[in-house]
Amino acid sequence: MKGFIDDANYFVGLLDEGTNLGDVIDNYVNEHTLTGKKAFFVGDLGKIVKKHSQWQNVVAQIKPFYTVKCNSTPAVLEILAALGTGFACSSKTEMVLVQELGVSPENIIYISPCKQVSQIKYAAKVGVNIITCDSEVELKKIARNHPNAKVLLHIATEDNTGNEEGNMKFGATLKNCRHILECAKELDVQIIGVKFHVSSACKESQVYVHALSDARCVFDMAGEFGFTMNILDIGGGFTGTEFQLEEVNRVISPLLDVYFPEGSGIKIISEPGSYYVSSAFTLAVNIIAKKVVESDKFSSGVEKTGSDEPAFVYSMNDGVYGSFASKLSEDLNTIPEVHKKYKDDEPLFTSSLWGPSCDELDHIVEKCLLPELNVGDWLIFDNMGADSLHEPSAFNDCQRPAIYFMMSFSDWYEMQDAGITSDTMKHFFFVPSCIQLSQEDSFSTEA
Repeated sequence: MKGFIDDANYFVGLLDEGTNLGDVIDNYVNEHTLTGKKAFFVGDLGKIVKKHSQWQNVVAQIKPFYTVKCNSTPAVLEILAALGTGFACSSKTEMVLVQELGVSPENIIYISPCKQVSQIKYAAKVGVNIITCDSEVELKKIARNHPNAKVLLHIATEDNTGNEEGNMKFGATLKNCRHILECAKELDVQIIGVKFHVSSACKESQVYVHALSDARCVFDMAGEFGFTMNILDIGGGFTGTEFQLEEVNRVISPLLDVYFPEGSGIKIISEPGSYYVSSAFTLAVNIIAKKVVESDKFSSGVEKTGSDEPAFVYSMNDGVYGSFASKLSEDLNTIPEVHKKYKDDEPLFTSSLWGPSCDELDHIVEKCLLPELNVGDWLIFDNMGADSLHEPSAFNDCQRPAIYFMMSFSDWYEMQDAGITSDTMKHFFFVPSCIQLSQEDSFSTEA
């Protein structure tokens, strides 16, 4: 059974004490070196369990609705469903994926800012009633095609990340909110709450202060029109670190106590995505081409190792038309690591990393310092669980990397303590550590 994201079943290697992620990567690098040197992912599902425990410990008052588009790997969705999260879907495809896991419509919200009529009708058909909306145009589409819709009014935030050029901004201003509420009253559409979103690129947690104040204003405004408001969605934007989660909680907790106190009947939800999955996936790629260039071809930004030393341009077997698709819209949030062992005093050279397409957009890392690599060497990228496991583009005819799942026995015991058993995870097959299996018995196969 292959470790692809469309498989019906997932084999999960349970790791013994003393076996770690590095050992698993070594195992599969050796295997792929023998069978074709194709890129592959290793997914540590235990990290998702730990992230959920962290969420429950820090912000238990906020129910997470996982953003499916961030990583729609069925194994991820099933483990999150078993942990009791809700799901924020932006398309019919995502709603179908979640429904197939038995998730009830009450635990699904439809969050696309620009909705197709056919998909609104599908949401109505299957009972996904909670929908976000930020304009009169979207509201009219919902009114015509979803008679049972319960709308969260998406409001704009003062989220100035310093890099707004070219970014689409969603959310209604306070002035427009009154007009949308008037329209909703005329169209007989239920407005039941407010949503806002603070980008993970925003470093100022004080943005939440303004957003929560605005949300309270909209709640009061909606009350004037006779709407019964009972949901506040504080969006996503969580980086995955416990420090950032605690910092956000430190800011919003007292404000929630004032604006939306516990006895008010207001349910607080959120839409974490990369928070859950980013650190859980590691990508291994292979060097397929190498070029030596003059070091002065690189602009400043990386410390030069010597004016007469060469620089290297490497091509890898995965790029922006595959697992690095998010690189087209944001900075890469990971540093490449060389898999092969090299000496501490080995010289480092200015290097540039490219995908396999020969396209000028397929530039993964502009400048970094690496020891000299050869064709066939492997690079490891961690924190690759978010926005990287989509269908690869047909542009380069590249194959989808295999995904190998793992979990430590201690994490599996933690899941069992939380009431999740192998019977609950119907599509999971837990097997002994893949490192202990022979080539014939290995649960993985070549991509």
